[in-house]
Amino acid sequence: MAKFKYRMQNILEIKLKLESQAKIAYGIANQKYLSEQKALQELLIRRTGYEMALKKLMTGTLDMQKVAHARADVNAMKTLVRRQMIVVHKAELELNAARQKLNEIMMERKTHEKLREKAFEQFKEEIKEGESKEIDELVSFTYNSK
Repeated sequence: MAKFKYRMQNILEIKLKLESQAKIAYGIANQKYLSEQKALQELLIRRTGYEMALKKLMTGTLDMQKVAHARADVNAMKTLVRRQMIVVHKAELELNAARQKLNEIMMERKTHEKLREKAFEQFKEEIKEGESKEIDELVSFTYNSK
């Protein structure tokens, strides 16, 4: 019996490898985004703590040096939060780019798999036609020999 051999199997295998690489890249981008997001949350919590410390210093007797130092801390934290927001935004853009690339590669792989399925269906039809032809020849041979 004939064996099915897809003539573009090597391309399909390459597409599968590219897809696995894109999945890995997407996972790395996702981890980076999540870690940057976590760092932003930690900075926001620290900034809130500094703001509460500043409010506490503003009540009761005022020590202007401590108040000025606390304001500088709050301003520094605001700057750090802004920088971290930029880093998070860049990580989000990289994540979206990786997701889009993964989707494109998955679509290409699915296309090649559908082409393989169609080629296999065509192969089965050819086998079926060949068997039908053999049966017809066998029947006509046995009929003619009698």
